[in-house]
Amino acid sequence: MGSLLPIAILCAANLLAQSQQAAAPPAPDATAAAPLPPTRELLLDVERNQMAAEAARADYTYHVHMEQQDLDSKGNTKKTTITDSESITIDSVRVNRVVARDGKPLTPDEAKKEDERIDKEVAKDKERKEKNRDKGKETTSRGDELITASRILELGAFSNPRRIDLNGRPTIVLDYAGDPNAKTRNEMEGVIRDLVGTVWVDEHDRVLVRGQGHFLNDFKIGGGLVLNIHEGLSFDFSATKIHDEVWLPSVVTAQGSARILLFDGVHGHFSLVTSDYRKFHATSKFVPATPATADPTAPAAPPQPQP
Repeated sequence: MGSLLPIAILCAANLLAQSQQAAAPPAPDATAAAPLPPTRELLLDVERNQMAAEAARADYTYHVHMEQQDLDSKGNTKKTTITDSESITIDSVRVNRVVARDGKPLTPDEAKKEDERIDKEVAKDKERKEKNRDKGKETTSRGDELITASRILELGAFSNPRRIDLNGRPTIVLDYAGDPNAKTRNEMEGVIRDLVGTVWVDEHDRVLVRGQGHFLNDFKIGGGLVLNIHEGLSFDFSATKIHDEVWLPSVVTAQGSARILLFDGVHGHFSLVTSDYRKFHATSKFVPATPATADPTAPAAPPQPQP
């Protein structure tokens, strides 16, 4: 299974921003006494971190372990598919290069086909990015149009702001509910309008560090040929701070039914776990990594300090 599904799910909130370098957070007791920032101000700050996030993430590669369990009508597992990949940025495009399937490293022929797939994927995303930018639109690293925080606030509402301690860091939690009567400007905005969930924002870095939610209605893009989400699909994702400078994806799970491009989808339970974060940079060609087939339930090795 490829990387499209978690990307499509995460862009529903359009707030998965990871920041560049940041100082240590203020003392918890001082933060706890401070008033909560206005929601609009908080979301605009998160949005402003997006461009820095793209630049910071581009210099990191990490291992991605994905497991999909297809379920029958009674909830029993019919099939389990496991994919191990290396996530890397090539020519400003984030891609996952598969290195093993079901615990078996790719054969030379399979690896060659995977390299060809990556080349096509990068070329296609770069073309889409250039087209959107020619129209004056900001895009993600994959070339998808960004939906602004102001627009998200027009498509739904955030409520019940509260402050908690998450992994030793002051974090602001907000509930979100899309407005079913909101008028959308494009198909992707319908994802946000039909979403209900909760977001966790690191108060000091002003980045989204966790999000969970579910979809209230069936949702399609391109008549279901590009994206087809079924009512009730739920998801949960989180990020972790690496080397005290960048937030990177940590865990993504989904439960329900969704399909992307007719072949890439979830029909049961999906989980993604990242590990082995390394600072790296690639501008044109992918440098093959050693295949990995680590057990996602095992504790990830701590990241090595930068020399």
